[in-house]
Amino acid sequence: MNRRDFLKASAVAILVPQAKSWAAFDLNKRRSNFVFFLVDDLGWKDLGCFGSTFYETPNVDKLCASGTKFTSAYAACPVCSPTRASILTGKYPQRVGITDYINPQGGNQPKNWRRKTRLLPAAYQDRLAHREVTISEVLKEAGYATFFAGKWHLGPEGFWPEDQGFDINKGGCERGGPYGGKKYFSPYSNPRLEDGPEGEHLPDRLASETVAFIEANQNEPFLAYLSFYSVHTPLMARPDLKQKYEAKAKTVESAGPAWGQERSRRVRLVQDHAVYAGMVEAMDQAVGKVLDALDRLNIADDTVVILMSDNGGLSTSEGHPTSNLPLRAGKGWLYEGGIREPMIIRAPAITKPGSVCSDPVVSTDFYPTMLELAGLPSKPNQHADGISLVPLLKGRSVARRSLFWHYPHYGNQGGAPGGAIRDGDWKLIEWYEDDELELYNLKEDIRETNNVAKQWPERVRQLHSKLKSWRESVGAKMPSTNPNYEMNK
Repeated sequence: MNRRDFLKASAVAILVPQAKSWAAFDLNKRRSNFVFFLVDDLGWKDLGCFGSTFYETPNVDKLCASGTKFTSAYAACPVCSPTRASILTGKYPQRVGITDYINPQGGNQPKNWRRKTRLLPAAYQDRLAHREVTISEVLKEAGYATFFAGKWHLGPEGFWPEDQGFDINKGGCERGGPYGGKKYFSPYSNPRLEDGPEGEHLPDRLASETVAFIEANQNEPFLAYLSFYSVHTPLMARPDLKQKYEAKAKTVESAGPAWGQERSRRVRLVQDHAVYAGMVEAMDQAVGKVLDALDRLNIADDTVVILMSDNGGLSTSEGHPTSNLPLRAGKGWLYEGGIREPMIIRAPAITKPGSVCSDPVVSTDFYPTMLELAGLPSKPNQHADGISLVPLLKGRSVARRSLFWHYPHYGNQGGAPGGAIRDGDWKLIEWYEDDELELYNLKEDIRETNNVAKQWPERVRQLHSKLKSWRESVGAKMPSTNPNYEMNK
């Protein structure tokens, strides 16, 4: 018996004692494949289909036109590792203990904290625990071939993709960026990705690896999870694309200022960064290579395609390469620019081409959504904080709910410890340093420029109470007083 037959036999064995709940699961029926594109640090307005006029993304725009565009989609955290954990587990990051980006050296843990900030950040887990059951493990158990390429950033060796349900791992390790070798160009010096020819470009290589996996598994259900290192720093583009956008930048005419201020940080207000634009287009070309393979193999109609970002675009630090306007701030902040993401789902025979969904959704929702699209039963004890988005994909509605955030850390991008809740059109932000509360009506004020907390004291009280109750329910850890705090430092 080969490995895939063994997995099918195992799935049958699991089905027997749960015949009722698994009644709709037919091993002889062609199940949906999944291609999941996770783009690192891609901002809400970094795609043509989401309003960018400077970056060129024809392949993603075509995907968007063929599926459902979500305009109020959120990452579960304003930085990467927590959101990545939420996608794989269907849980808020607070439940799995990963609430900040994983620093392999532990530099952002309270015991090693050297910054003289008002608070000490909360301690957090530096790996995704093996006890967590990931969507990849569930699909693998059900007979899916599973593949991961690109950025992992969820723990040290022993906690890499191959330890969390993926048959193949191409490039996933503890690093938060392409920091080895020549970074975005071969040689990569990546422990899970063989070096290619000198100068090979990483986004294209990851797409080629994904295509090779799809070709090898086109006759069986598969999950291909392409988690780009792009468009994370270091800011590096192919020379041809850099040159293209340097010329284009000279034609950009801004109606307003190029820079603003977000607390102590400058914030970019115009999209005209040539290198970043080249990185976005290279990512788009890689997406196109994978989508073209689905068409060429005649399996596009059997494949659900998802695209999402793990946090907002980088606008207040580390080169300030993009603008998220009309959203406020960016990566590392609890304002909309840090947590609202571009998101697209194409589910053949389910999604209406060119449809738009404005319902608030969050990264924990992918797990139950993928289970339903695969014809598998839900696992509410596992994906405790997600709901299936299939009704929304069909143009229907889902029950209204609140979405929550808790970031008890100081982001590298200027953000401070805080929490937030979105309830309908209302959003409350609580800053833990000084207990300040901000209230915004996102329908009327998507830019979050008009804090109406004083005008709506009862709504503030209600939302703050819900936020505090949620924190308690998920076991959220709070920051503590920093004995080395120095005012104005």
